[in-house]
Amino acid sequence: MPHHGLPACHYLVSMRLLSIKYRLLILLTLILGAGFMATSLASYLASRQAIEHGIADQTLPLTGDNIYSEIQKDMLRPVFISSLMAHDTFVRDWILAGENKPEQIVRYLAEVKKKYGAITSFLVSDKSSKYYYAEGTLKSVSPQATRDIWYYRVRAMDKTDYETNVDVDMANRDSMTIFINHRVVDYDGQFIGATGIGLTLATMSHIIDRYQARFHRNIYFVDAAGSLVLAGKSVRNGHGNIRSLPGVNAIAEQIINHRSEPTHLSYQLGRAQILVNSRFIPELGWYLVVEQNVSDEVQSLQRVFIFNLAISFGVTLLVLLLTLLTVNRYQRRIERIASTDALTGLLNRQSLELLFQRAMLLSKRNEQPMSAILFDIDFFKRVNDTHGHLWGDKVIRGVADVARATVRESDVITRWGGEEYLVLLNDCCLAKAAEVAESLRAAIERHDFGLPEPRVPVTISLGVTEYRPEESESAFFSRADSALYQAKEQGRNRLRAA
Repeated sequence: MPHHGLPACHYLVSMRLLSIKYRLLILLTLILGAGFMATSLASYLASRQAIEHGIADQTLPLTGDNIYSEIQKDMLRPVFISSLMAHDTFVRDWILAGENKPEQIVRYLAEVKKKYGAITSFLVSDKSSKYYYAEGTLKSVSPQATRDIWYYRVRAMDKTDYETNVDVDMANRDSMTIFINHRVVDYDGQFIGATGIGLTLATMSHIIDRYQARFHRNIYFVDAAGSLVLAGKSVRNGHGNIRSLPGVNAIAEQIINHRSEPTHLSYQLGRAQILVNSRFIPELGWYLVVEQNVSDEVQSLQRVFIFNLAISFGVTLLVLLLTLLTVNRYQRRIERIASTDALTGLLNRQSLELLFQRAMLLSKRNEQPMSAILFDIDFFKRVNDTHGHLWGDKVIRGVADVARATVRESDVITRWGGEEYLVLLNDCCLAKAAEVAESLRAAIERHDFGLPEPRVPVTISLGVTEYRPEESESAFFSRADSALYQAKEQGRNRLRAA
């Protein structure tokens, strides 16, 4: 008996009837469909491929290059300025000399701000913890202050000399500013402070909005963690993480690849295909992403293709109808085959509904008891959280295998849903069903599922019930579910009878 309870003859007859009725129709459909679709599909794909290649290889990279040029002009300049400040001997000597004349560094920062047109210029001394800017001493930084986290992050950097950070600027009424924070080291390479300048976020947002309006493309920047740090108004309100955004989350890891050369990608968003061009900008530590929906570009091609398919469908349908007249002597009604669960090989819930009706009638006719065991895996989420979903699937299969080996051959085992299973026991009273359930519980508890360290115990909770005469299917299974709930409430790894 395949699948514990599905009669072999029923299975084989159903398959044979299905094969006889549809074999010729499927063959004719394939031949006609292949013939009609070949030319139209080849033409459609060639035209669409040409459009997509044009956008991916020329249009999007050109937009990216234009944006990158704007970045070089408006954003990368501050990176070089902050580097000059950090390596200026005056700045280092002034700090090493004890910061005796604060007005000197204030005047220096004011000159830098004026000369290069920066929004702000600053210097933080590691020795005194003072924050100097173009108008004096702003404050003293502290590890406990949330707004000073950036300084201690820069202080701890050992692989890079600077970072790009989007934060509020206390010296400019808390306006959102792109800071270039550069480490300052003494002549022996020891950290003595941080310096740099800032660029208003509104400057880059204006550039992005201008390009989005001109080219009708989405343009945004993401950091190494995938967070949207800068975007135009039309791009998801300019916040969030691309790993959690619909569609783009499928290619998020390919976008964040630390490759400076352009990367061509695509993803589906509903019915729309979105082409993506991304590139890593090492000077900023950000990724520039340009997207374009190609669905509008290929709509005319789709209309022609659909029209051709409609003609092909009509001709094919006519041939199939004529063919059906010649095979009309075959049985019209074909029993549905009880399908199985793909993961465990057990019967699925829909199959059980068909078998239950048969088992119920058999129980009434022979006046034999019928019982059910509903059980699920205790704390199954721990397995997935600790070892991942692949190991979770192995546990689900393992429980199914143990159940097959434990229950009687005549019993029907079903995957009820998720980590839940149901066993339908024919000619079995409640007491006998409880014995089978306890054997199953003990077998699962002592079974080695091969989980790696740390070991997560695998146990089950079970609800057992016996069918009452004239009881509905839903009421029967509901009582089993209530018994299972009681077993869980009373500590799990146990059974309760309804």
